[in-house]
Amino acid sequence: MSFSFNLKHEDAGTRARRGEFRTAHGTVQTPVFMPVGTFASVKTMDLKDLADVEAEIILGNTYHLLLRPGQAVFEKFGGIHDFMGWKKPVLTDSGGFQIFCLPEHRKITEEGAAFRSYVNGDLFLLSPEKSIEMQTAIGSDIMMVLDWCIESTSDHAQTQVAMELTHRWALRSLAARTRTDQALFAIVQGGVFEDLRRRSADFLTQHAFDGFAIGGLAVGETKAEREDHTELVASMLPKYKPRYLMGVGTPADLLEAVYRGVDMFDCVIPTMYAQRGVAYTSRGRFHVTPTALRMSDEPLDANCPCPTCCNYPVGYLHHLAKCKEPTGWRLLAIHNQVYYQRLMQRMRTAIEQDRFQQFYDETKASWLAIAAVRSADPVHDTI
Repeated sequence: MSFSFNLKHEDAGTRARRGEFRTAHGTVQTPVFMPVGTFASVKTMDLKDLADVEAEIILGNTYHLLLRPGQAVFEKFGGIHDFMGWKKPVLTDSGGFQIFCLPEHRKITEEGAAFRSYVNGDLFLLSPEKSIEMQTAIGSDIMMVLDWCIESTSDHAQTQVAMELTHRWALRSLAARTRTDQALFAIVQGGVFEDLRRRSADFLTQHAFDGFAIGGLAVGETKAEREDHTELVASMLPKYKPRYLMGVGTPADLLEAVYRGVDMFDCVIPTMYAQRGVAYTSRGRFHVTPTALRMSDEPLDANCPCPTCCNYPVGYLHHLAKCKEPTGWRLLAIHNQVYYQRLMQRMRTAIEQDRFQQFYDETKASWLAIAAVRSADPVHDTI
């Protein structure tokens, strides 16, 4: 089954969009948040947990899966779905962001990114063709082109060089694709320079990609710059293809980006914060580690139906967090993923009902009220 995207509705008062895309492993409703499964596993969560949080699609990491377990393993198992037992859609990133995170340990050339494995020290060359070859072996439903991501604080000249190389790599990625059942998304770069963002979007949308991502954000720019360039790029992308803001991820970020016309998101925040004893709740971001909570028999969030909130008191979650028990990380991760998925569902409903502006205003007002009382409540802070 080939990939397809259906734009079902556009909100009457904002740029927010309601859609769905279909893949060989199922249909996904948008706007959507994708839990990150870096090593073919969402941190601390098993398949039942992912079903409980109603995740429709997860993300895998090409760079890390290339190094371990390696391409041969995925070829043996016939792809990531049979390997990990996940039967729903998977998106894989290309490895570009991980290369960005290794400035002292990689070399970028026209051919690709050369780096040494953190597993055994072997030298690898991640080219556009190799990235697609690996993603083909993984069998993801959506693949990403290899891009050169740089700090958003880079100057215009360096940003242009990286953007133009990203364009050439994108065309090589497109030429390397061999399977029609795997979608391929291009990545718009250009930093915080309007002229470069416009050039990048214009160039990439002339080619036969199945969707488009906005890359190179959340890497040093201000919140205002991120929102402005998200809105700019989204406005230039094809109406009937999905738009994906890569690696951006607080609840506030998701709200702002949906408002500006973005369809897809991923971020490690729900699981990363869980390991720090932090949960997103209807009363703000909640820290379970303060000593004052050791006797609390209250649920984490009385307004949440997740298994964690229904079965475990805060005092127990506090205990697990202080002991660094993986069970505590798992229970908070389940809750955070449910929070994210419920937020996306509420946004989808608001778009369908042409009241996203109202939802946006009311949600921001609620979060601002939480921030206003932050200093008076040491276990809560702003979203």
